[in-house]
Amino acid sequence: MTITSPHLGSSKAWTDAQLLYALEEVVEKELNRHLKVAKDWMPHEYVPFSDGRNFPGIFEDGEAWEADQSKVTDIGKIALVVNLLTEDNLPSYHHEIASLFGRDGAWGTWVHRWTAEEGRHGIVMRDYLLTSRAVDPDKLEQFRMAHMAEGFESDNRHSMLHSVAYVAFQELATRVSHRNTGHQSGDPVCDRMLARIATDENLHMVFYRNLLGAAFELAPDLTMQAVRDVVVNFRMPGHGMPGFERAAAQMAIGEIYNMRIHHDDVIQPVLRFLKVMSIDGLGPEGAKAQEELGLYMGGLDSEASKFDEKLAARKARMVARGRA
Repeated sequence: MTITSPHLGSSKAWTDAQLLYALEEVVEKELNRHLKVAKDWMPHEYVPFSDGRNFPGIFEDGEAWEADQSKVTDIGKIALVVNLLTEDNLPSYHHEIASLFGRDGAWGTWVHRWTAEEGRHGIVMRDYLLTSRAVDPDKLEQFRMAHMAEGFESDNRHSMLHSVAYVAFQELATRVSHRNTGHQSGDPVCDRMLARIATDENLHMVFYRNLLGAAFELAPDLTMQAVRDVVVNFRMPGHGMPGFERAAAQMAIGEIYNMRIHHDDVIQPVLRFLKVMSIDGLGPEGAKAQEELGLYMGGLDSEASKFDEKLAARKARMVARGRA
């Protein structure tokens, strides 16, 4: 049953509980669509187990890890660790969305299905990294323990609409990061694995993007404010992991994820698909949020252009030094 409001422009027209109830039919529709197009896949089919060998430990024939044992590029290794550690925090993500969306009805079915699908990503990535010896297994486990022991709290846990808006962008950001990592990995096996993961992430993005579109129809002012807040304050969920800032800088230079990619391939596609900047009939708060969102996007584009120039200059210097 869809709830309608005679005051869609009002910032006080909806509570989280009302929105959850009002969007239940949309969630059920999107869940059914997702289940029809999503394909089950086996993580073990993407891992070259025949390349694996024992590490030191209980095995007398264990071979110590060395940095040159893998064909994966340096930037590929950095990005793979960041992407995997992000996936490792799945228990915290599940807790966050289950607490916000609930465990019953279509919402609950989606929460558990999403968690199950996401679980495959960490499984296959860790198996690949250990089998291919792309990273130091001891450091990887130490990073995992430190990251998960720190805990995770979403910046948007205070609001159901903020959370939906965030995951609509974040799922696409994750898809882009995985796909670009595969392209830059130097290993066709890794590329195929991450392409498979990226397909899942894209389907998750479509689910949340369509749900966000329905929220705009129900509560345009509140949804516009949520989108503005999320876009302006966007952070990837792995921001708290050890060494994230340095790794993120290296991934930016390596063109796996940077401001230009964030603007062109993540934020703009969602805004454009939902025609966010063209929505009219907003109340004062919604109109202000829309204007501020537009101003922010203009500033982000300008900053991305400056980054592009610096990156091009860096590449030119490397070519001049014979390091391209």
